[in-house]
Amino acid sequence: MRRLVEADNACVWHPFTQMRRWIDDPRDEGRVIVAGDGFELIDARGRRYIDGFSSLWCNLHGHRVSQIDDAIRGQLGKVAHTTLLGHASQPSIELAGRLVKITPETLKKVFYSDSGATAVEVALKMACQYFRNLGQPKRFRFVALRHGYHGDTIGSVSLGGIDTFHSIFKPLLFETAFVDSPNPYHNPSGDDAADRVIARIDELLSSCPEEYCAVIVEPLVQGAAGMLTHPAGFLRSVRDLTRKYGVLLIADEVATGFCRTGKMFACEHEGVSPDLMCLGKGLSGGYLPVAATMASQEIFDAFCDGADDEAASINTKTFYHGHTYTGNALGCAAAVASIDLINSSGLMDALPEKVRLIEKKLSSLADHPNVGDVRQCGMMVGIEIVRSRDKREPFEAKLLRGEAICRMARRRNIIIRPLGDVVAIMPAPAMDCDTLERLLDGVIGTICEYFQPEKR
Repeated sequence: MRRLVEADNACVWHPFTQMRRWIDDPRDEGRVIVAGDGFELIDARGRRYIDGFSSLWCNLHGHRVSQIDDAIRGQLGKVAHTTLLGHASQPSIELAGRLVKITPETLKKVFYSDSGATAVEVALKMACQYFRNLGQPKRFRFVALRHGYHGDTIGSVSLGGIDTFHSIFKPLLFETAFVDSPNPYHNPSGDDAADRVIARIDELLSSCPEEYCAVIVEPLVQGAAGMLTHPAGFLRSVRDLTRKYGVLLIADEVATGFCRTGKMFACEHEGVSPDLMCLGKGLSGGYLPVAATMASQEIFDAFCDGADDEAASINTKTFYHGHTYTGNALGCAAAVASIDLINSSGLMDALPEKVRLIEKKLSSLADHPNVGDVRQCGMMVGIEIVRSRDKREPFEAKLLRGEAICRMARRRNIIIRPLGDVVAIMPAPAMDCDTLERLLDGVIGTICEYFQPEKR
């Protein structure tokens, strides 16, 4: 164990991590993960932990799932990767067919990439070039939500609204029109937040409709912002506005897709079919880095017009974007197996009971003086930690209460991660109710223990 920690400290730069604090931290519970088993992770000392955040929100079925393991091995016996530039591959074709079948009806084409951020990059570039291909080159502006998060590449950061992640890179970003989050807890207008946000989007789009190409949203839940849930009807209202002004709707379902909200995709809750949909994280069941940008037939066709004119097609209409590992065969094979397992295992039918269990268990925190808000959408949960519930008074940012609570949870054999002072819980949708109950009891117990007088 000590050898691994020393080697890690010597060579590895961890994401979203203050490395000086990491290197100087003597605690090592769950620090080096060496194995997984079902819904548990095993560290280098052999200690087991419930994976309470799905290994960063991507694991769907648990670890070492035989159906997905076998699919990867089977594909490895054929070929690990071939390019989609000038060629096709069986796994990518099979996965595309499944995605078109299970996503909202407007989405007919699949463009592969390798992460949620790159899926968003693809979508924003498609949106911009779509209008250019239609002869409307001035339509390159976007509307996005404050507190939004769409990834860490420059384009996706430009659409993100979390200063902690994005303010440093402001000189590199293109201009985006931001509107407030419709979550009433984090919107000054309170309970009528959604109406005011919709009115603001309407105002922006009506003021210069010839300049906007798309509105991007994380449907129902802004995950990295602290699981900020949206009021019912908000997504549908945004869809109606985009149709009214001829603007595209980009649904970033990287975090919310694949059963996280209680349905296969969050858009289904309000019967919304976007023009572009970004998928990642759970697409491969949490096994391999595969992402996809789903597009409507109308968008696709705009990139094909003029195909009989070779010069025009090559120089103006082609979508010049790609990745070396686009449509990777191993990743696509894993994703096909994962989607098939969702259907064959009855996962969707089992979700309502789990969603109710989460709601019932977390109701015990409703009156806790240091819990400002408990937000839940399906299997996505955020517990906001505050200095005073009554005054909605947050702790100073430097106190890192959320991080301290999540570290304390490891003593109860639970691995979770904070979002600032929001304790996030994101269990695998397939997690059994007994394990889920142990996870919830452990999180609740940790929060209550942390705020006992002697623990302050």
